[in-house]
Amino acid sequence: MTWGKLLQPDLVLGNSIVNLTADILEKYQIKGLVLDVDETLVPFTATNASPELSLWVEEIKPVVSLWLASNNLSQTRIGRIADSLNLPYITGAAKPSRRKLRKAVTAMNLPVEQVAMVGDRLFTDVLAGNRLGMFTILVEPMVDAGEAVRKYPVRSFEVWVSQALGASLKIKD
Repeated sequence: MTWGKLLQPDLVLGNSIVNLTADILEKYQIKGLVLDVDETLVPFTATNASPELSLWVEEIKPVVSLWLASNNLSQTRIGRIADSLNLPYITGAAKPSRRKLRKAVTAMNLPVEQVAMVGDRLFTDVLAGNRLGMFTILVEPMVDAGEAVRKYPVRSFEVWVSQALGASLKIKD
């Protein structure tokens, strides 16, 4: 598989995760979600889930199985966020490694093709999900778009490299 394909999300949401609806998941026959935490669910500095995110989780839980998978090593911080959402979680996922993502998919007892990896980063979340054969969803980070370019130049670099390698990051519906 080429780098362009490995970095190609199956769906570019073009918005934050709270805009990922049951209708979208049904359209793509997704039964489980492995969710990145930092910048996907909460800003990197946050220690709690927002009320908006908590509401989204409660609305989406009856539709799909949910797991959190973070590269963050802070058991305390990630555990606190996971506990507040009442979700199972993995820290130190080392994405783009597939090992801990496979653990979450196995725990869901679903075929890997019916589980989506959802994240804000191409070189970690999308790459790991694609390497495992998951459906991949790229969301906008939980920061102001103007701040994202200034504060998170790595994401801008990832987008540039991915597009140079042939990935299309056009928003799909």
